[in-house]
Amino acid sequence: MKALCMITVKPGMVDKVVQILRKKRKISKDIMIVTGRADISVILNSSIDEINNVVIDLKNVKEIVNTETLIEVEVDLGW
Repeated sequence: MKALCMITVKPGMVDKVVQILRKKRKISKDIMIVTGRADISVILNSSIDEINNVVIDLKNVKEIVNTETLIEVEVDLGW
């Protein structure tokens, strides 16, 4: 299962948070600094339980203001 985790950080803390995320082994290698309502985007590829644990672990990073996680769903549209 894949998920997109959008992370908003405190002003001036993007580089520090990216370094923290790169050190965490559970985080995917797909860490991107983005524009828009989030500052950092991370693509996670794991089980729903592991994705949940990663997102909960992000709450321990004091420079992170909030997160929004979009979970992939499989839909059969009959095409």
